[in-house]
Amino acid sequence: MTIKWVKVDPLVMNGEPFCYGTRLTVRQLLELRRNGYTLTRILNDHPELRVMGVAFAYRYAADHRERYADFFEPDGSLSGPGYTAEEAAGLPPDLRIPGVVLAR
Repeated sequence: MTIKWVKVDPLVMNGEPFCYGTRLTVRQLLELRRNGYTLTRILNDHPELRVMGVAFAYRYAADHRERYADFFEPDGSLSGPGYTAEEAAGLPPDLRIPGVVLAR
């Protein structure tokens, strides 16, 4: 079974894209990141999340920049701390997007 990590359902969360198995929207994750939450802190505060789910949420935001423009810096990177190289090592290459997943 393949998991669709980010889902959009008009009957759930008022149609706001959310992470599989959670009540957290992509926007909420981006707000946490912009407010300085690291991946470790996000996962500790929300144990229902998975590393892959957060990475897919960040990629979803990158693929829908017009919807999430407030969360991107002028250089195109997401605001706030991203994944460290060690945290991103286990991610598939298509999720290791510079400026979105990896911290500088």
